[in-house]
Amino acid sequence: MKKLLLCCILILVFNTQASAAEFTAPVVPVQAEKYFPESQESFANDLWYIFKSVIADIYPDFTDATKICLRVVAVILLGTFLNGSNGGYKRTVSLIQVVTISVILLGPSRAMLALGVDTVTELLEYSKLLAPVLTGTLAAQGGMTASTALYIGTTIFNTVMGSFINGLLVPLVYGYIAISVADNAIGEDALKRIKSFIKWLMTWSLKIIIYVFTGYMSITGVVSSSADATAIKAAKLTIAGVVPIVGNIISDASDAVLGSAAVIKNSVGIYGLLAVAAIWMAPFIRVGAHYLLLKLTTAVCAVFDQNASTKLTDDYCTVLGCVMAMISLTSLLTLISTVCFMKGIS
Repeated sequence: MKKLLLCCILILVFNTQASAAEFTAPVVPVQAEKYFPESQESFANDLWYIFKSVIADIYPDFTDATKICLRVVAVILLGTFLNGSNGGYKRTVSLIQVVTISVILLGPSRAMLALGVDTVTELLEYSKLLAPVLTGTLAAQGGMTASTALYIGTTIFNTVMGSFINGLLVPLVYGYIAISVADNAIGEDALKRIKSFIKWLMTWSLKIIIYVFTGYMSITGVVSSSADATAIKAAKLTIAGVVPIVGNIISDASDAVLGSAAVIKNSVGIYGLLAVAAIWMAPFIRVGAHYLLLKLTTAVCAVFDQNASTKLTDDYCTVLGCVMAMISLTSLLTLISTVCFMKGIS
């Protein structure tokens, strides 16, 4: 009775004949279309093509990030000079520095956060279009129970992730920025504790999502040992510090995708994985450029012993790192769910 009910639901939803060849992946979104290869021949080569296309396109973003960081360095150098010539005004100079640096970095940080939210939304929307196709493909080959379990997990993830990003993470990030500015301007212990709590809450929220999602995928029983290894690797990747390190995420994420691609024998899955990579890669590298240059700026602050400025720039690095983790988490979990579907498709 249960199998009959599942069969009826799938027939009504997908209106499909029992042939996987009839299913085609949804077209890649317009924003990512310029990075997408015209023909899909080799997964590794296609992924490399996307990467090269993105790198060639982000030069203006790198230039803008450099200009922003140079302004911050100029403020720090000016503050160091004023502190040396007017020792009695250190507190005033430090306050002016904090406010000025915050004004310089707030606009770009808001733009990067908006880019991250738009990217997550686009990934989730594409996942909503891809999941029914993969579900129908798997169900057409007899995997009705597995396809239903995976579809339910993917749908719940899309709903929870969208609500989490817009309803909790974005307000937390803005709250973190406001508390950080106040903390570095005033220096109250209570503000430091509030800031630490907000950072902890953002970190553990991201951890919980990936724990629950990968746990569900394993409990359903449709994830084989090699898919489990991919899920665990992606989980460790995102969990490790939560604020992502650019080099490790790019190399490990690429390794996870390429390792999973070896088991895929269906063009729908290949196209879907490449589409997710094309949506994810450009925003991630754009935010990453700002993140790396701001990290360098933080090191410059430390050289000139600008304590408040160092903490403030480092806090803005935390914000950008959170955006990178948010984008990576969504894309990697979408990749994992796609791979899990394709493991059951012959």
